[in-house]
Amino acid sequence: MSEVRLSREMRLLDRLRAKRPMMAGPFVAVARPKEWMVLLAFVLMLGGPTPVVLSAQALSSATIADLNAAFDAGTLTSEQLVGLYLARIEAFDQQGPALNTVLWLNDNALQTARALDAERRSRGPRSPLHGIPVVLKDNVDTSDMPTTAGSVLLAGSIPPDDAFLVQRLRAAGAIILAKVNMSEFASGSTMSSNGGYIRNPHDIARSPSGSSGGTGASIAASFAQLGIGTDTGGSVRGPSTSNGIVGLKPTLGLVSRDGIVPLALRFDTGGPMARSVYDVAAMLSVIAGPDPADPATENSRSRVSADYTTFLDAGSLNGARIGVARQFMGGDEEVDWIMNAAIESMRQAGATVVDVAVPQWLVDVKGDWYTTIRWREFRDQIPDYLETIGPSYPKTLSDLVERSQAIMSTTPEGGTPNPARWTLFQQEEASGLLTDHEYVAMRDHGLPMVRSLIEGLMASQRLSAIVYPTSPTRPELVAGGGGGTPSATNLANLTGFPDLIVPAGFTSDRLPVGISFFGPAFSEPTLLGLGYAFEQRTRARRDPATTPMRSGDVIGR
Repeated sequence: MSEVRLSREMRLLDRLRAKRPMMAGPFVAVARPKEWMVLLAFVLMLGGPTPVVLSAQALSSATIADLNAAFDAGTLTSEQLVGLYLARIEAFDQQGPALNTVLWLNDNALQTARALDAERRSRGPRSPLHGIPVVLKDNVDTSDMPTTAGSVLLAGSIPPDDAFLVQRLRAAGAIILAKVNMSEFASGSTMSSNGGYIRNPHDIARSPSGSSGGTGASIAASFAQLGIGTDTGGSVRGPSTSNGIVGLKPTLGLVSRDGIVPLALRFDTGGPMARSVYDVAAMLSVIAGPDPADPATENSRSRVSADYTTFLDAGSLNGARIGVARQFMGGDEEVDWIMNAAIESMRQAGATVVDVAVPQWLVDVKGDWYTTIRWREFRDQIPDYLETIGPSYPKTLSDLVERSQAIMSTTPEGGTPNPARWTLFQQEEASGLLTDHEYVAMRDHGLPMVRSLIEGLMASQRLSAIVYPTSPTRPELVAGGGGGTPSATNLANLTGFPDLIVPAGFTSDRLPVGISFFGPAFSEPTLLGLGYAFEQRTRARRDPATTPMRSGDVIGR
């Protein structure tokens, strides 16, 4: 490219950057497609941006590998790191944009960090997560903090022990920093009767999505390094795309469900959420694997990896075959622009891109198939969890219905009514039994058929992954709107297959867009490799406008 041409295109880049928000990487969502296509062609020829390495790094861009390098160099301690995150929570969670993500802080977090710093000096780190702060969705059991599933109906409930994945995190040296807000009982609107509405840090008038909205918003706002969400019908992936972070819905059975308040065990799974693919892979390495208390994890015994970061190769797209499910596009012109740019970037990186389609009949019925399982299983399985907590709490879904209706028109102490979720209790209670023929037919025939269909589609096209926009539209306004174009997210739940979300870009009104990498069972190594290669090429994540990095939010000084 001539110096004259390069100068002209750089001026265009500067002009667009000044006029409109853009991705941190090479793609721009603009109002005039001609300018956008010129810039797209320019950055693709350059092969993407070159990162600049600084001696002091912004907290929000530091990976676990960066933090460990700072620990080793003596320029950072875990106590300092926890202090940085606590200061950001103080500045932005109930003040400023008031994101309202944190329900309970761990009072012992700084003390634990000091002890782990001493242990690092005397014996070395337990794992890469040694001294790393983590936030947990409020439906994941902790023996030292309440677990309420966001519900005033379980206010103050302290479980008898930690969830299995929390045990794994603590054993690895991770610090549980806080329990965060969520959609109540992992369903309904993005609020809870215990915590109220969660706000999206990119635009507080927009939804952070659910049900792991508190985890998504808190990680995007840099309130912790890592977060745990749960996913039954898209609840890790919606908040990941809406808040502009990375999230993984793992293969069913790769991560134990023990100690997670159930929504439907045939679909439920915990999942890691972070600001980078590296951190998601590092966290998965700790929480994945068999658990005697969860029979589904037995399938992972020969499929789990000890270190998922070893699959992170910036060249993974070269030679990959990527299927594009375009039928889940068309809901938002700017989301489509970003998706098309992302697909072109993968092609330029050496991937073969082919269009694929899920049968339309499945797209039409998948929502009903999902609720046929989900509602009945919640009715059947929630009593088993409620039996593990104190005698004063509800013990059945019928109890939840009765108690919620009794306070529907009042303001319960320490909370607020949640009519949307509490009305859904009644629908779940009336849904039926696990012996109903509809449920049995779906369990024994419907779900295996969906798995077989997706496996066959991928095998026939020799696909490394299928990509689609995690949400076909930008994050919707809290006041309402959106809808229309179907999302593909619950296909991963109907099949039990993994789905990795990576930031892909931003719309002209500075709202994040995510891309999904969907693959067959236990294909996490492949998906993480592809997602990492895409992330390194595009560098699309950016800090939210309402929670910027402040002068002291750096490591490695």
